[in-house]
Amino acid sequence: MRIVDLRSDTVTLPSPAMRRAMYEAELGDDVYGEDPTVNKLEEVAAEMLGKEAALLTVSGTMSNLVALLTHTGRGDEVIMGDKAHTFLYEVGGPAALGSMTTRVVPNQPDGTLKLADVENAIRPPGNVHFPRTKLIVIENTHNRMGGAVLSAAYTDALGELARRYRLQVHLDGARIFNAAVALGVNVKELTRGVDSVCFCLSKGLACPVGSVLAGPRAFIDEARRYRKMVGGGMRQAGVLAAAGLVALREMIDRLADDHANARRLAEGLAAIPGIEVNLDSVQSNIVMFDLTSPKWTTESFRLAMNARGVKFNPPLALRQFRLVTHYGIEKDDIDLALKAFREVIAEGA
Repeated sequence: MRIVDLRSDTVTLPSPAMRRAMYEAELGDDVYGEDPTVNKLEEVAAEMLGKEAALLTVSGTMSNLVALLTHTGRGDEVIMGDKAHTFLYEVGGPAALGSMTTRVVPNQPDGTLKLADVENAIRPPGNVHFPRTKLIVIENTHNRMGGAVLSAAYTDALGELARRYRLQVHLDGARIFNAAVALGVNVKELTRGVDSVCFCLSKGLACPVGSVLAGPRAFIDEARRYRKMVGGGMRQAGVLAAAGLVALREMIDRLADDHANARRLAEGLAAIPGIEVNLDSVQSNIVMFDLTSPKWTTESFRLAMNARGVKFNPPLALRQFRLVTHYGIEKDDIDLALKAFREVIAEGA
């Protein structure tokens, strides 16, 4: 049976070019700063994002944690959305390992935080009763909001607000290249308004492991200490960085294929009675759908689809599921998945 795995773009496998590059990579000890392939990846990534320096980490979660540790101190407060990946899916790391508090404001359907909500959440400076607000975190594209794309104008406006209050902004850009491709802009336009940004190599860019954190050189120098503290000194990490260099050369433009497949999938699902899709919300490689057919429980429906070779995760909320297109999923896979959806829904009629 052919498997169509739509659980996440983290299930991608490295391309043949990546495997060759990993085999042939020139190596050294990265903790000593001597791995030439890591150094090259960090240099290329920093330039692409318009930042002074960059740092290879194990994962997006580590990049976000290291960024927050670097930007804040014990007892400081971070503002982020109530649907932020950093808030929901990173094991409470900022609180557990950084002794920082989190103040959440509502994420809007387009993934943004209302500027008024952010401003109202900033603690009055100098009041001994309150933690000090130090950082604002945003996410682009926004995972829980269906891969919503934040515009350069919005990010710039948030950055201006932060600077008025002498705050920093960190961008969880796990899928920032998806956002740039969706908007048809240079990624620098989406990162110029923030102080630090990270992106995942291991999602749509299809590397086996890795994330990159970028920002001012002094910030990255300090972040390097925190990376070591949380166990991120990877030594001969050029075997991973080599795949990252291939990704930055060859895998960004093809993200448009994932977006086209997501659109095809969403439109096909919207035509099936018993499934609802907000087509306006499908902006990148993530499709959210609601199971409205009363004949199926969410788990029985998912298992029935799994039995037909279509894999996706349990619902995010109530009867809402997430599907993610990625490298390795082709147009034929989308059509196969839609056929399975139609058959399973019909069985429950």
